[in-house]
Amino acid sequence: MDLRYVKAEKKDADLLINIYNAAFYDDYVKYGECPAYGKTREKMEASIEKFPKLIIFSEDYPIGAISVVDRGDGEYYLGCLCIIPEYQGKGIGTLAFHYMLDSYCNWKKITLVTPADKEENIKFYTEKCGFIVNGTEMDGNVKVAHFLLER
Repeated sequence: MDLRYVKAEKKDADLLINIYNAAFYDDYVKYGECPAYGKTREKMEASIEKFPKLIIFSEDYPIGAISVVDRGDGEYYLGCLCIIPEYQGKGIGTLAFHYMLDSYCNWKKITLVTPADKEENIKFYTEKCGFIVNGTEMDGNVKVAHFLLER
């Protein structure tokens, strides 16, 4: 699959809102809340500034996004890796994750969180990306799992 990654700018806020809303709608319905769903333009613009994002394109169609925060000293936080539903299950998330690893070649440690009962996420991050589950906690009314990947 021919993927292209484009650094998001503030002008891309509406596009990212559409991608996030498509990718996280089921979470919003299931949990009654989802920090990535329903962002305002202003909140997405602020998020773009604070948490660098890449828009994932298949040909010229935007199909997902990845957001990574550099915490310094080789530690990164994977804030978001989302693919719109009609493109899920095609290996795109795995390709995007490996693209991120290649982009941050100095990485020593990567962390992320996801709902603890989302079996497809747990399987993806452990089996496809090599993470281990490193604990759980409640975040509002959602139990989340913490993931860790070290080298």
